[in-house]
Parts: sequence; structure tokens; C-alpha cells
Amino acid sequence: MNTLKPETREKLKTVSTATLCTALYKRGLRNQFIQDVRPLNPGLGNMVGEAFTLRYIPAREDLNPISVFQDRSHPQRKAVEECPPGAVMVIDSRKDARAASAGGILVSRLMKRGVAGVVTDGGFRDSPEIARLDIPAYHNRPSAPTNLTHHQALDINVPIGCGDVPVWPGDIVVGDGEGVVVIPAHLADEIAGEAVEMTAFEDFVQDEVMRGRSILGLYPPTDERTHADFAAWRRSKGR
Repeated sequence: MNTLKPETREKLKTVSTATLCTALYKRGLRNQFIQDVRPLNPGLGNMVGEAFTLRYIPAREDLNPISVFQDRSHPQRKAVEECPPGAVMVIDSRKDARAASAGGILVSRLMKRGVAGVVTDGGFRDSPEIARLDIPAYHNRPSAPTNLTHHQALDINVPIGCGDVPVWPGDIVVGDGEGVVVIPAHLADEIAGEAVEMTAFEDFVQDEVMRGRSILGLYPPTDERTHADFAAWRRSKGR
């Protein structure tokens, strides 16, 4: 797995998924925002980490009695114990929330192991309890039925799809109050730097708009005055 630089991680904690999507769009990447997932606790700060993946296929009843969880090598259990601290577990549940991708005990274990967050395009059970944990978690909707009802865990740390987005192990996953974006690992440093600059400019624009300024010539900054005003704003804010 690629190592996410500490300075890049810190930058990504300060920017929005919206800004990151724009930076990715400029590079021709238009399908990096995981569809139809939302945070269980929007009040937590940004989730940032390398992707560690788990893939489910549809369950077949004769292969998925409840006793399969007694096997210590069961892929779901193994993934929870092997996901590295600082990584984000991303689960391919085929956008099927009819049964849980995981529940409160497994997510609690990820939290205690120092995992940075967990994402599924399905649903979590015990969602009220997960929402109270100090770990960012994203899903489509609550789902009480046990995992084996519709899912069979098959592969760990392979390329997957999650919410219509391709996710490779080691890609950089960022979540905020709006959702989750996936950044190709080789672009993480430059995307993070650009997003910090974009955020500074957008904060300046927001200040100007709230003062009553027109967006014409401001956003985008086609007037020379805008560039001068932004430079002065940065000096005053130390940004």
C-alpha cells in the first residue's frame, strides 16, 4: 500500500469533497464521488486515508450459514483485523442495502485499531450506535438484517467498485459532511496542494459575496481587481 505523506493527509483534512471533485475534474476525472452514501455522524472531521478494500458477492444460502463466522479466516473478519491503522476500509456491497455490510461491533473494532474510517455502498446495522462512535462511517441507509442474508465476503484488498466509483487499494479516500471522494494515489499530493489553494480563494469569494459583491468578474476571477483583492485578503488572513 502506498504511504500517504503526513503533510498531504493534513491538507486533505482541511478541504471539502466538492473542492476535490473540481480539482479532479480539471484532470479529466469525472467519476470519483461515491454515489448515494452519507455520513452517519456529519459532525466528525474529514475522513482521510488509503483505501483498504473488501468485496462482497451475492450470498448463496448453502454457502452462508451463520456458522461461517466461526472461521477465523472468514474474509470479513480477517479484513477487520488486517485493515491498517490510518487506512479507510471501503466495502463493495454492490449498492445492495438489503442486508448489513457490517455492524457496530466490527466498526468499533476498526475504531479501536486506529482505522481512519469505513465506507460501504450498502448499509450498516446498529447504525445508531455507530453514529455515536469516534470513527467516520458512510453508508447508503440503515440495514438490520445480518450480513449473510445477502452478502458473501470474498476478496480483501483488490480493486472494487463502490457506489459506481472504481477503487484501487492505496487510493486516497476523503470523506466530509457531503460524502466520499476517491483520489488516485499518484495524484494525491498535487490534488491536496491545489485544493488548499482553491479553498483559500473560495473563502475569499464567500466573504466578498456576503459583503454584497457581484459574482461577475469575481467567480471566476476575470477582473484584475479580484486578483489584487484576493492577495490583500490572504495577507490579512495569513493564508
